[in-house]
Amino acid sequence: MFQIRIHGRGGQGVVTGAEMLSVAAFLEGRYAQAFPSFGSERMGAPVMAFCRIDDKEIRLREPVLAPDALIIQDPTLLHQVDLFNGVPARGLVLINSTRSCDELGLGGFVRGVQRYRLYTVPATELAMKHVGRAVPNVPLLGAFAAISGVVALASVVSAIRTKFSGAVAEKNAAAATEAFEAASRERETTNA
Repeated sequence: MFQIRIHGRGGQGVVTGAEMLSVAAFLEGRYAQAFPSFGSERMGAPVMAFCRIDDKEIRLREPVLAPDALIIQDPTLLHQVDLFNGVPARGLVLINSTRSCDELGLGGFVRGVQRYRLYTVPATELAMKHVGRAVPNVPLLGAFAAISGVVALASVVSAIRTKFSGAVAEKNAAAATEAFEAASRERETTNA
């Protein structure tokens, strides 16, 4: 089973992102579940959502405490919340940022004992470019497909077209595709 924990703020599409990721896995013939965890329901409040993907039925119903991957939609949470709690050594971490891991103060996580596989992608900028709104969830799903290999970009795009229609779907698909390409280049550079 592959488990993902998504952190962000209310209004950034955290819950919708988890749902679309689970739909992408389902479209590939796999089992998936997505569910949120949040306290006060207000714009800007910290929000978490979870997604599990497996080749067999998923019976767990509790929050993801030891995620294989972490998606951080809002980098301001990095120094406010213990986002890395439960992430195992060599865990996959994707951060919405134009800054490098060193610039974010996370270089030690990459080179230290945990040796997390950290990637950054400018998801908010890509959302603004393609969709006209600062909602980073869809570009992050495209980037996640590139760096994890857990779901294919085609499945992410199909999930986007299931959730949205018309021009909105196509703009989001373009944002996810550009993020996929950017994350693929970063993955190649990191692994070189």
